[in-house]
Amino acid sequence: MGYRFADLIDACRSDWTAYIEHDFVRQLGTATLSEDAFRHYLKQDYLFLVQFARAYALAAYKSQSLEEMRSAFAGMQTILDVELGLHIGFCRDWGIREADLATLPEARATLAYTRYVLDAGARGDLLDLHVALSPCMVGYAEIADWLKAQPSTLRGADNDYDAWIAMYESAEFQDAAEAERLWLDERLAEVSPRRFDELVRLFRDATRLEIDFWQMGLDLAD
Repeated sequence: MGYRFADLIDACRSDWTAYIEHDFVRQLGTATLSEDAFRHYLKQDYLFLVQFARAYALAAYKSQSLEEMRSAFAGMQTILDVELGLHIGFCRDWGIREADLATLPEARATLAYTRYVLDAGARGDLLDLHVALSPCMVGYAEIADWLKAQPSTLRGADNDYDAWIAMYESAEFQDAAEAERLWLDERLAEVSPRRFDELVRLFRDATRLEIDFWQMGLDLAD
């Protein structure tokens, strides 16, 4: 019997829960997160998206088939032509100018996480890269589901952060996350126990760096 993405989560359950249910996430749901913390997160998330696009370029290089190359290219194009534009507009709604985004310094948590992902992909193969990215790619979809399930989560006009929640609970994002889970399930089904243990360490590290990214927002850390 092969492995599945769910097995990575089970192997890192405490870290995964700390990420999905982080105080930053809880405060988003209850509308108690400070606006300064959210703006700081938005700025750094813009910088993360830029590095995320680079990761897709690396995925194209690491691809072993035209199908994988086309998928990586489509992912990078979506970030550059769609997601960054949407994020810039979202930042504008929060009083953050595009000119300011272009000159932002990267916080240490941003540097640590994004460079870890790129290094994991450079040293390893395409599966390593996808596993390193999966806490972000799949985790945000699970966070949206978790927030929806909490009685304390406020929606609509009662929560200034509702648009953020809605973005990640959208069918488009949830479908993309599910496609990523299925891709990982197919590849993980073929790995050996030793290889799986290596991927667990990679997944755990990436999840811990996601936790640090949330904490950076709460602490306004640079």
